[in-house]
Amino acid sequence: QVQLVESGGGSVQAGGSLRLSCAASGVTFSSHYMGWFRQAPGKEREGVARISTSGGRTYYADSVKGRFTISRDNAKNTLYLQMSSLKPEDTAMYYCAAGYGGSYAGFREWEYSYWGQGTQVTVSS
Repeated sequence: QVQLVESGGGSVQAGGSLRLSCAASGVTFSSHYMGWFRQAPGKEREGVARISTSGGRTYYADSVKGRFTISRDNAKNTLYLQMSSLKPEDTAMYYCAAGYGGSYAGFREWEYSYWGQGTQVTVSS
């Protein structure tokens, strides 16, 4: 049974930092490309950052570029999202997702087979 469990969310003031983690089990983690998505109230889910199977390729949405860093530790079956200089508009539920078939993918949700339950990030001004 595949499980993706996010952690590390919370409430922070604008300008602060948080580090999200996504622990994977029941899946060959190193064979799956990974992504972080987020959904704010009343908005559609959007891709935030994605990373290839080896970690050698990353991509960020323009809204987080320069502030967020995605990384992975294949030995620990864990995906990370380091978030800095947080803004109120970063407030959302954050989800990690895993996909298989190739080393890298885009932000289309159908490319990802497995999803976590999400962790809430709230940034106050």
